[in-house]
Amino acid sequence: MAKICAAVLLMLNALGPITGIKLNGSGYSDILIAINPAVPQNENIINQIKGMISDASVYLFQALDKKVYIKEVKILVPPDWKGSYNKARTETYKKARVIIDHPHPAFGDDPYTKQMKGCGEESDYIHFTPDFLLNDSLVNVYGPRGRVFVHEWAHLRWGVYDEYNEKKPFYFSDSQEIQPTRCTKEISGKWYELINGNKLPCRQDQSGLPTKECRFFPDRDQKTNASIMFMQSLDSVTTFCHEGEHNKEAPNMQNDKCGLKATHTVIFQDSVDKDSFKTLTPLQSPAPNTTFKVIQRRNRVICLILDVSGSMQGGRILRQQQAATLFLSDIVEEGAFVGIVQFSTSARIISSLTKIQGKDSRDRLIKQLPIIASGSTNMCTGLAKGFEVLREDDKSAIGDDVIFLTDGEATDNIAGCLDSAVQSGAIINTLALGPSASSVLITMAARTDGKFVVANDSLLSNQLVEAFSSFTTSDGDPIKQTIQLASTGLNVDDWFNGTLPIDRTVGNSTTFTIIYERSTPTVYIQTPSGSVYNQTHITDNAAMKTVTLNIPGTAEPGDWQYSFFNKEAKPQTMALTVTSRAASFDVPPVIVNAQMNQLSSDGSKPMVVYADVSQNYLPVLGANVTATLQSDKGHSVKLYLLDNGAAADVKLDDGIYSRYFTNLKTGRYSLKVQVTDHKDVRDKKFQPSRYSAALYIPGYIVNDELELNPQKPPINVQSADVGSFSRIATGESFVVNVSPGVPPPNFPPNKITDLSAEIQGDSVLLNWTAPGEDYDQGTAKSYEIRWSNNLQMLQKNFSDSNLVNTSTLQPNESGSAEHLIFYPENIIQNGTTLFFAVQSEDTGAMKSEVSNIARATKFVRSPRPPGISNPGLNLTAIVVSVCVVTTVACLIAVITTWALKRKKAIRA
Repeated sequence: MAKICAAVLLMLNALGPITGIKLNGSGYSDILIAINPAVPQNENIINQIKGMISDASVYLFQALDKKVYIKEVKILVPPDWKGSYNKARTETYKKARVIIDHPHPAFGDDPYTKQMKGCGEESDYIHFTPDFLLNDSLVNVYGPRGRVFVHEWAHLRWGVYDEYNEKKPFYFSDSQEIQPTRCTKEISGKWYELINGNKLPCRQDQSGLPTKECRFFPDRDQKTNASIMFMQSLDSVTTFCHEGEHNKEAPNMQNDKCGLKATHTVIFQDSVDKDSFKTLTPLQSPAPNTTFKVIQRRNRVICLILDVSGSMQGGRILRQQQAATLFLSDIVEEGAFVGIVQFSTSARIISSLTKIQGKDSRDRLIKQLPIIASGSTNMCTGLAKGFEVLREDDKSAIGDDVIFLTDGEATDNIAGCLDSAVQSGAIINTLALGPSASSVLITMAARTDGKFVVANDSLLSNQLVEAFSSFTTSDGDPIKQTIQLASTGLNVDDWFNGTLPIDRTVGNSTTFTIIYERSTPTVYIQTPSGSVYNQTHITDNAAMKTVTLNIPGTAEPGDWQYSFFNKEAKPQTMALTVTSRAASFDVPPVIVNAQMNQLSSDGSKPMVVYADVSQNYLPVLGANVTATLQSDKGHSVKLYLLDNGAAADVKLDDGIYSRYFTNLKTGRYSLKVQVTDHKDVRDKKFQPSRYSAALYIPGYIVNDELELNPQKPPINVQSADVGSFSRIATGESFVVNVSPGVPPPNFPPNKITDLSAEIQGDSVLLNWTAPGEDYDQGTAKSYEIRWSNNLQMLQKNFSDSNLVNTSTLQPNESGSAEHLIFYPENIIQNGTTLFFAVQSEDTGAMKSEVSNIARATKFVRSPRPPGISNPGLNLTAIVVSVCVVTTVACLIAVITTWALKRKKAIRA
């Protein structure tokens, strides 16, 4: 097995990224832009996309020293758009890296990029709205569309972050000046508060910084050409911030997540393209034109290619039949076309393409599923017959789906038909049943842009059912998608009991499926209002050992109670699966997507598990999210994923839950994520974090006058609120190969990324999230905390900076909140700014990376501060002016009192 895993790992590493964006020479290709099916047909959207990308290519070419441009783009239009479009091959909406869809409920028309991973890593997707593309009034607000695209492209491709900060738009600099959060400092402008359309000098809050109503308005005409990640809308801005001009002081995401590195440095030294950039030389001619191809997917066409060789005898072919039955009855959407092929020594078509139109069509397919196994494993014959089925509708397999299941090594030369499988244009999803399934399945799925999933044949784990349930439609319409609410198995003595919450976003086509080992259990299922479904309501298929209950209409929201009684004298295994669909067309369901940060590992670095929990783009917060990672060699790990903005989690409260996977052992792993709401926080109000996005500019300074842009429509920022719910998601499987004889690595504690500091009188309060012994697992041994009044001193010479006494500070378990109050001696004065960083150590003397650098400033002012009107106003000057104003006020009060007394005396 180790040799197989090693060969697969080497093969995947040699192939590199099989799908997604590619940099071929100087040109980016395979960029997929997809229009959501909910967007009404409008050919002008396509034209605007082309114009935006063409302009972006020229701007990108200029920004990166004439080294790269956008070479090729595919635009995927919805299936119901009328017109003559090219047929999509392996492109689907779910695989698009740029999407055109209705606005994010919390962000409106703001163009943004969803960044799940860390600095220098590729992100998930860019989201533009139709209004952003069609409404020219937004050009002045965000800047020309091509420039905005490059801003978002830098997030997507190179994993850099924004250089502004809407939550901290101003800060105290090292020189005790108030500065706008920006890169570079050379970008000039003025600060104002706008009240009833009038511009007023900015006031100060208790911290000494401008109040939240204060805005920085840049000068329209600038002298600097940086920076795209701050304000690409300015005409002079044509490049990314270089180290020489980078503002390391600014409290923005770029500094925080990328260790104070400039965006240009991250792009050329840390990103996925860093090796290519080393060999590229500037082009002498202008950037070549971008080529576009408009494509479309139509009805989904699927062929199940099922192994019936001798090794599938007994329990395996029964599990295959049970899982395929669930797929045909509940998972595949209406209107799809499905065919079935079986293979062993030879292959046979057992069902030609059949359109899914109601229960009768589904039942006909289910009745034809194979139940007898014998012979050898000739995979090539199975594939050939499968492509024959797929060509029945239009004489081509291009863009069609294959679900290819096998439990063994090929007895034919599978490598000989691998190329023809790739050339077919079909998306081949491969399912490896058991530890002996061919390793070629991984390569086949990768090269055809399919999904590779491993599963065992245990009824208790229910993995095969979960694997088939993961092959849902990926056209971007969540209303069509079947959603798995529950998947659980139990070895039952008498009762198998449980509670399943069904939330208001689902309920249509709800099905309870119980698979049993030997004999039919007694079924008792109670609705939230007390109605009961029992033996009289179920369908029992004794041959398939399956009990099914289809809930009529829309399932009642609330807690459903289920009980299954084992009537036998000895225990038997049972597995429950519950699926459902959206309750209505106007209420999007809660969706969970599970993935790893990579699909192969040699064990030298930890992997990361991600679960994205959302409803109509809104994050679902405060959920219980548990990932189960199980290898085909029996190694199993459970991880409780967190959305706390620490360790592996990039951003607090964005609905993306994550955790490091450090206990790496050789094997092919399945990934299952279970999500439920957290009852302790269900009623709490959350403010979800904003994604990386192009900055909305409220106005510009032109000829020393303020010119305002259209006011941004008010948006109620919120998180999804769906009440009690439950979801199951199966991610793509991955491979780990640790060289034999090599001891497991001793990973250090994870880098602390959320250190914060606050000066309280003569003390300093530090807060952070505890790391673990091995990244975010376990408990670290100790902390080393240092401070300096110089940012770069602390950054470059952490070990030489001032040490904080932490002898009494005992680290808590990973993920816990840590606090420390200490009293620096005689250094905290009015206007003092201090910087802090922390490093943790494990029991093996392994040290973490130095944390993010936190800052704190002490500012004392009178209750009535003077107005602020100019950027860079010196803190000392503010304090002096406060004193002057206070003195003058006191003098006036004294004189006034004296005058009044004198006046009274005269009258007397």
